[in-house]
Amino acid sequence: MKIADIKTYRASDGNRNAIFLQIITDEGVTGAGQPYSIGPDESIVGMIEAIKPWFIGQDPARIEWLLRRAKNTMRFPLGQVAWSALSGIDHALWDIAGKVAGEPVYSLLGGPTRDRVRVYHGVHGESPQSLADRALQLQAEGYTAFKTSPFPPNWPEMPWAMVLREAEARIAALRNALGESAGIAIDVHVKLREPAKALELVRALTPYRLMFVEEPARAEFIESTALLRRDFRVALATGENLYGIARFAELLDADAVDIIQPDLLCCGGLLEAKKIAAIAEAHYVTVAPHNPLGLLSTATAVHHAASIPNFTILEWGSDHKRKKAEFVDQAWRPVDGYFELPRKPGIGMELNLEAIAKNPPRQWDRGFPVHDDGAPAFI
Repeated sequence: MKIADIKTYRASDGNRNAIFLQIITDEGVTGAGQPYSIGPDESIVGMIEAIKPWFIGQDPARIEWLLRRAKNTMRFPLGQVAWSALSGIDHALWDIAGKVAGEPVYSLLGGPTRDRVRVYHGVHGESPQSLADRALQLQAEGYTAFKTSPFPPNWPEMPWAMVLREAEARIAALRNALGESAGIAIDVHVKLREPAKALELVRALTPYRLMFVEEPARAEFIESTALLRRDFRVALATGENLYGIARFAELLDADAVDIIQPDLLCCGGLLEAKKIAAIAEAHYVTVAPHNPLGLLSTATAVHHAASIPNFTILEWGSDHKRKKAEFVDQAWRPVDGYFELPRKPGIGMELNLEAIAKNPPRQWDRGFPVHDDGAPAFI
């Protein structure tokens, strides 16, 4: 069997764009993959088109060899575009391997280490009460863990002391509504310029028994992240912005993290994520994959979660309620806060090319947030 072509597709769910790819073989077996959508998505599509000749005519079973050759050929350290492109190609190669073997991908990665995969659900609300009300609705659907922003609306325009007070009110409302059995995490989303403010925020919220605090500082600021982790009394989670085993190794060697959050769509794919998880295991660190996109992304992350011993929980954004659920051939959602393991060979989903074609990509504009002094803020 040889790779005959790699095709790319783009679509909009009305909120943001998605990129998909298919690897087509000369024997008619196809594999589906999804690179990360970084905004200027044409760059990722262009990268895939540029490196496609490196894969055509090659044996799709040689996953390690194909990806290593591509990385070595690029020579310079890879950035977000290259890592995202190679991640999507990795998914599709594993999808083909599973279909050829007649097994789910997690069976090829060492077999299942668990029978189902726990998820946490994002929860939003402008006021503490609306936040708590939404969380209670989700709890009634069976979810047992939740993540939210601690910040109130328009918080960059507020005095910091008021931000702290409002943040505490929001998390207190969640804890009081959900009870002690629920997991509650907060995502700072690297929006604070000073690590000292992140520490002050976390100290104010520690009494509410948080599951973890995500991205109190940018993951590549390893020294700052390590200093925060030493002062926290809450698990520190980070890593969605890191790519490749080397950067995660730096983070882990600095003793800077309790939970790593690689994204399967940009960290290098399933093969790289398996290596990253192994290094994390050696550091007694667990894995909670970043997963804000669609159902194909979720299925890929579930295969990863099923195959590693140090998985803890998976991000889930209830994408079945969005148009992006149409971009694959089946609906899928958690049951009582867990995804059951896929049973079909490969990743277990096929692209719905007709639906993708009906929803062409749009100009994706996330705007330019600013701090109260006019300085650019982080999205």
